[in-house]
Amino acid sequence: MSKPHYDRLTQLDNSFLIYEEQHSGMHVASTSIHEAAPLRRDDGAIDLERIQEYVDSRLDLIPRYRQRLARTPMEGHPVWVDDPSFNVRYHVRHSRLPRPGTERQLKRTVGRIFSQILDRGKPLWELWLIEGLEGDRVALVSKVHHCMVDGIAGAELISTLLTEEPTEKVDTPTEWTPRPAPSQIELGAGEVSRALRAPLAVGEALRRLARDEGQARHHLAERLRAFGQLVADGLDTPTPMPFNRPIGPYRRMDWTTMTLDQIREVRRATGATVNDVVLATASGAMGRFLKRNRGVDIDGARFRIMAPVSVRSRNDQGDLGNRVSAWNVDLPIAVPDPLAQLAEIQTQTRKLKESKRALGAETLTQGIEWTGSGILSLGARLMTMGSPFNMVITNVPGPRVPLYLLESRLLEIHPHVPLMGTLGLGLALFSYAGSFSWCYSADWDLVPDLHDLVRATEDAFEKLRRAAAGRRPA
Repeated sequence: MSKPHYDRLTQLDNSFLIYEEQHSGMHVASTSIHEAAPLRRDDGAIDLERIQEYVDSRLDLIPRYRQRLARTPMEGHPVWVDDPSFNVRYHVRHSRLPRPGTERQLKRTVGRIFSQILDRGKPLWELWLIEGLEGDRVALVSKVHHCMVDGIAGAELISTLLTEEPTEKVDTPTEWTPRPAPSQIELGAGEVSRALRAPLAVGEALRRLARDEGQARHHLAERLRAFGQLVADGLDTPTPMPFNRPIGPYRRMDWTTMTLDQIREVRRATGATVNDVVLATASGAMGRFLKRNRGVDIDGARFRIMAPVSVRSRNDQGDLGNRVSAWNVDLPIAVPDPLAQLAEIQTQTRKLKESKRALGAETLTQGIEWTGSGILSLGARLMTMGSPFNMVITNVPGPRVPLYLLESRLLEIHPHVPLMGTLGLGLALFSYAGSFSWCYSADWDLVPDLHDLVRATEDAFEKLRRAAAGRRPA
């Protein structure tokens, strides 16, 4: 018989459990659109059982998907244990669009699915197959709790479930035997051992400091400067916007797609990065939307976004869990010239890189690892009162080549970010095989005109693209 086994969540992973409330699930998600014909049975129906069996056959590559949460005694810290009642059919689900199966109907359905929180008594993921999309297509909505994955890890999971070549064969799932969960006494003993090791960890850090004093002091000074700036940024609050109010339980999803070549065209003409082009486009879109749709006086308004930054090393590639830090960027929403907006964004991001500002948030999360969840709980309460930024914008690079689910080609993929506290709007971007998706998540009541923001994004990018083309050298 195998030995009891568990994995302890980091405090950063735990934070997404603490931030979750009944009306704001902390799961990340994506909607992928596929060819329907290769997934049909001989009678024309989508072969859901074949898809379930295929997913089950891939779970050995992502063992976390067969684990559920448990808690340590006394502290109540979450740990992962194998789920003895795991059943893939609970997690791979089915829905159907009403005719005619338009993209608008799909977005409404995705919003409804995304609004539902995940059951903490089960492994924290779902995969929804949605039939009936016009153009003989099907959609797959993947939901995974943020305590399991960050955006980068989530992108890597796509390559686990999908393949670069179409395949007809479904491997027989290997027989899986769950390892026994530890008893409360064993969990308690593990936590006591961890607490006893804490002074040793500090001692080892001091020994490294003495061994390489100059380099360590330099690195420590960088971290302290970055942390100090992070605190200063938090005290310098942005201008609250109409969607920066306590959110409700229901979500809207909307998206648009551009080609990656269009983004690169602007990047080459201006010397900017892809992320700079994204933030400049968002600046133009938000300025237009807030002024025209909400009547906001944007002159003098401070609109700040939080941009997650991956600190995942090469050694971390393929690991689940969160390896992220963050930048805070003020978007120049009141600047009318798109190239001037881009130049201001470039100046900010260059300074953020030079100052290694992401070290501040990384240092905070590493410090919290040894302070318990009290600070995180306080942070969750404060987020319901206000936020040091107006929205989250996350940009994740995806696969560059076409992928397949069995024999069905993946046509498009659109990412979805969770909302919390007073953050009623978020934007996620994902590149795949030459396409570039802009996908907004919004509170149903706070942003009823979300599609106007999508159109404003398309217009803002086109305005930036024309301006960049005009300055390109002959």
